Formats: sequence, C-alpha cells, structure tokens
Amino acid sequence: MGIENALGPNWYSAVVIAGLLGSAYIWRRLTKAGPERSARDRFVLTIIYFTGLFGALIGAKLAFFFAEGWLYRDNMLALLTGRSITGALLGGYIAVELAKWKLKYTSTTGDLFAIIVPFALILGRIGCLAEGCCPGVECGVHWWTMTDAQGVPRWPAPLVELVFNAGFLGWSILAQRRSWCAGNRFHVYLIAYGAFRFAHEFARDNATWWGPIGGYHIVALLMVVFGVVRFRQRRRVGAVGRVP
Repeated sequence: MGIENALGPNWYSAVVIAGLLGSAYIWRRLTKAGPERSARDRFVLTIIYFTGLFGALIGAKLAFFFAEGWLYRDNMLALLTGRSITGALLGGYIAVELAKWKLKYTSTTGDLFAIIVPFALILGRIGCLAEGCCPGVECGVHWWTMTDAQGVPRWPAPLVELVFNAGFLGWSILAQRRSWCAGNRFHVYLIAYGAFRFAHEFARDNATWWGPIGGYHIVALLMVVFGVVRFRQRRRVGAVGRVP
C-alpha cells in the first residue's frame, strides 16, 4: 500500500543513491580535516566506511527476514527488496568494528558516523515519502495525516522519522563544535534512535508477533542495549583511548 506519488517510481532509488553519494562525500571531507591524519589513516578510514556500508546492507536484510520475512516467503520481489534501517545500524556498526580490529585502527570513528548516518537517513525518508513506502497505521483524518494510494489516511511515519533524524543531526553538529560526548556520539544515536523506534513501531504498519509487539521492537531494544553497553565501555576507556 503506497502513498500517492507524482514523482515516479524511480524517485526512491534516486534519493537513496544521493544519500550514499552525499554521505561518502561528507565522510571524505570530515576525514580529511586536521593535519594529524596521515595519508594511510585516510585510506584506512575509506575502507572502514565502505565496510560499514556493506555491513549495513547485510544487517538491513537480516533484520527484515527476522521481523517479517516469513510473511513474504512466496513473494520473491519482497524478499529481494525488503530491508530495515534498524538492522542496518547494527550491521554497519559491527562491520566497522571488525574492520578497525583487522586494520589495527584504534581511533574512534563513531562521531563521524553520528553525522553522516542521520544525514543519509533524512534523504532515505524523503525517498519513502515520495515512493509511499513504510506507511503508518490507519487513523482518522487530521491536518498531519497522509493519504495512501487507496485514499486511507495514515500516520506520517516517514515524516516523523525524518524529523527525528534532522533533530539528531543538528544535535550532533552542535556536539562536535562544543565537544559534547566526544567518542560516544554514535552510541548516543543508537540509544536515542532505538528508544524512538521502539515507541514509533506502535504507529507503523508493520507485522506483529504478540499483540502489538513485532520483530522490529526486539531489534530496537537490542539497539538500545548495545548502545548503552558500548557507551559505558567508551566512557571508561576515554574518547582518545584504544577502542575496546
């Protein structure tokens, strides 16, 4: 079920590509800043970025299979295209940490991702709005509702997620300038987005397992727990210490 879209079926793909290219450009600019980074460090950071992107793609697919893939076992197109940002965040994080361990890169990278990830997700949600995917639950007509292709008013789930990520992006930029939560900003994002997503799942039109609880609730809780654990580990080590 999709929200009516006058921009055409290729708009979502175009926005996703723009998000990937834009985040890669921002990553390159951020990693080039500061004379303390050698050419090798910048090369390693490029590898880390693309490894994280690959891990995010794998995690996004696994989360979809876990949460609702069983609903589409006879729909090959849905199985091929289904994905979830909740799994992408966890998969990308794990891939980055594995790459850093393999490459023996011990500096923190989360503060960089705390900027580029919300930026990429903002563009992704713009694509959702244009394409009509990821709808909210049916609700009464209000000024803030969105009407799907069948004329049903729905909770504006993609727009709400866009606003959340825009707000966090603003906080992350301000935190960088004022040195808030140095080395821990992406952990803050995991905690904040996980808690937000858990609550927001009740307003999203996704498959559920037990009453209103679905697989994405579980993934969101894992995100919060993982973020809290890593936040505490990072705080003990210190922002400039070795990555635990």
